[in-house]
Amino acid sequence: MSIGPAAGAFGADRVARRTTILTVVLLCGATLLVAFLNKARCAGSPFRADGRSAAFDYIKDARVCYSDIQFLWLGRDIDQHIFPYVHGGITADGTLTGGAVEYPVLSGLLMWLGALGAHNDAAFLLRSALLLAPFALVTAWLLARLAGRAALLWAAGPPLVLYAFHNWELPVVCTTVAAAAMMASTRYPLRVRGALAAMLLGLGFCFKIYPAIFVVPLMLYVLTGGEREHAEPRVRRRPDIAGALITGAAAAVTVAAFNLPFALAGYEGWRASIEFQQQREADITTNSIWYWGLRPLFGSDPLSSSAFSEIVSIASPTLIIVSFAVALWAGWRRYAESGVYPWLGVSGAMLCGFLVFHKVHSPQYTLWLIPFLVLLAVPWPVVWSYLVADIAIGVGVFRYFYTMGTGDSVELMEAVVRFGVWGRATLLVLLFWLFLKVPLRAPRTSAGDREPGDLMNEAGRRTHG
Repeated sequence: MSIGPAAGAFGADRVARRTTILTVVLLCGATLLVAFLNKARCAGSPFRADGRSAAFDYIKDARVCYSDIQFLWLGRDIDQHIFPYVHGGITADGTLTGGAVEYPVLSGLLMWLGALGAHNDAAFLLRSALLLAPFALVTAWLLARLAGRAALLWAAGPPLVLYAFHNWELPVVCTTVAAAAMMASTRYPLRVRGALAAMLLGLGFCFKIYPAIFVVPLMLYVLTGGEREHAEPRVRRRPDIAGALITGAAAAVTVAAFNLPFALAGYEGWRASIEFQQQREADITTNSIWYWGLRPLFGSDPLSSSAFSEIVSIASPTLIIVSFAVALWAGWRRYAESGVYPWLGVSGAMLCGFLVFHKVHSPQYTLWLIPFLVLLAVPWPVVWSYLVADIAIGVGVFRYFYTMGTGDSVELMEAVVRFGVWGRATLLVLLFWLFLKVPLRAPRTSAGDREPGDLMNEAGRRTHG
């Protein structure tokens, strides 16, 4: 029996797809090694009595090798190997005590696990990197399956080098991408996929808060019948209210299952993580439009500083909520036109609104955004422009701090930081609208190739027209 041209082409596509996936994962592993070596330049002997690398405070900004992982070896009782939250609390001045940390429970648990057997910050950094790296590799594998060569943006891009081991972001990104992969599958009915994806987003909430915002567009996707493979764009079916409620309940139950044990065992320590974030202000370390845009309008006296903080505490959450509402409304408009609610594009737009208006915009948050740039067909010049602005922040802000410490002129580095802050904010506004309009990126394994029968692309074309 001879193999026809179509079968041969399909077999070649499968080989090319597997080669692409393998290449992406291997390159991701190489990038992670570079990322670790970059941060490890700040760690090593000689050590102080408390396990801090003696050189850390002197070189972290100059060499741009600072990481929150190494920094938080001290100040959160991680070096004392105290189990997080259970015995903790927060003082009136915002100091965390007794093992409390400022992150949700699963991130705190990872911090504790990374410290087991470690007696200095270098060992803590290494053990934490070993815990985190698998999440980045799984993310690379999933993105390569969903978007082909575009996944190289995650696997070999500057953000992974700069931020892979800057903080504990890799697990939460992995859960978000896994939720997208679950919704792209055809293995289970829509209700089941929605519930499983919601559980993954709930799990992500327990690492870092932001995936919770994606549950609402996911519920709307299930409510409106998902991809509607056999439906005409303007044909309406009965809303699946039960399916939407099951999706929301799955996320809520997952969050409760991981948080309740900590809340019951030590409520004050569990609540301290929330209180810490509420008390945090938009200062020079937060890289937000509030500090670089609104703060200069206020004086330097305590009363002016207090007024600035009060305005930000109201304006920031208000504008975030407004941006969420606009994204959800725009998604509903797309649903009215196409018959499919673009839950992934709406989720990306909501993330952009959060990043623009939140009072804190840490450099490593770029890792949250990269999967959306991979999965949605954003024009590549926009992607490259965002990376340039991000590098200006990821590198420039630490050089800025270093220059301030030396007493030299800071004008150049301050200009770099301003460029990064405003360039990034401007592009996030652009991405807000692009995410709502562009289709899902067609996975390519070689020049001109497209994966056959890919559900995400078919749904994306119907959704975005």
